[in-house]
Amino acid sequence: MSNSFASFVETFKNVGVAKAYGEPVSVGGEEIVPVALVSFGFGGGGEAGDGASGGGGGGMVLPLGVYGNDGGRAGFRPNTVVTLVCLVPLIAVLGAAVRGALRAARS
Repeated sequence: MSNSFASFVETFKNVGVAKAYGEPVSVGGEEIVPVALVSFGFGGGGEAGDGASGGGGGGMVLPLGVYGNDGGRAGFRPNTVVTLVCLVPLIAVLGAAVRGALRAARS
């Protein structure tokens, strides 16, 4: 198992910024740089007596937007679909908190 773990560490050693900021791409004569939130994790375990072991991993990439030229300056343009999808749970929790506060104030 230690060889597998060492292999994972070596593979994902320099993932950070290289995966969060993509290579510049030319779209419609303008150069843009894609930006994403990258998250991944791995785990493993085993039992001392039986020699049984296991492991797993997973990851997620969330496209946040792009950096592009905005009137001669670099500007960030967010991905509105992802922004809205991320805001839905936040708004739901905020609504539930306000509803609870209103119910507590009435009683």
